[in-house]
Amino acid sequence: MITIIDYGSGNIRAIGNIYDRLKINYKIAKDPEDVVGAEKLFLPGVGAFDETISMLDKTGFREVLDKEVLQNKVPIIGICVGMQILAESSEEGSLNGLGYIKGKVKKLDANLLHQKPKLPHMGWNSIEIRRENKLLENVDTHFGFYFLHTYYFECENNDDILTTTQYGKAFASAINHDNVFGIQFHPEKSHQNGINLLHNFAKL
Repeated sequence: MITIIDYGSGNIRAIGNIYDRLKINYKIAKDPEDVVGAEKLFLPGVGAFDETISMLDKTGFREVLDKEVLQNKVPIIGICVGMQILAESSEEGSLNGLGYIKGKVKKLDANLLHQKPKLPHMGWNSIEIRRENKLLENVDTHFGFYFLHTYYFECENNDDILTTTQYGKAFASAINHDNVFGIQFHPEKSHQNGINLLHNFAKL
């Protein structure tokens, strides 16, 4: 059972539609109590870092997530800004992130880019696998995924990087430490690759 956290940020319905097609059971957690005892957690996110982490705090999800993820070791995956708030901090804001994976969110350097529009990084891009993981089974790395972001996650430990993507320079597009996963791209907009990845997470 996948528990999708509905704290007011992210395309909940699109993720649910994919799991409906895959015939994989999921529920949408609208209250922190719905997270207790979860088997797997899905953390969406769109918008700015501080706004997103504030919404997670105000809705009361942060405390229960800390317990389930850090103490009970429940697998969790964050997508887009949901990945970025897994970090300790961000150049985009002043609030502390969840800190589940050591690192800081930084802004992509437009000076390294030659094509316009330079930012945000928007559209399809390939990935390069740096560390094999079941999350990436049956994923076409050349076809890649759909991206829409201006900031990226810089891991303190390079061993936490699963994949990189080139945009001006190589940045971490998928990360993992223990039971915590993060992906910068949007699986719900990435056709079969996105479907395969969501299916893989359900099987972890």
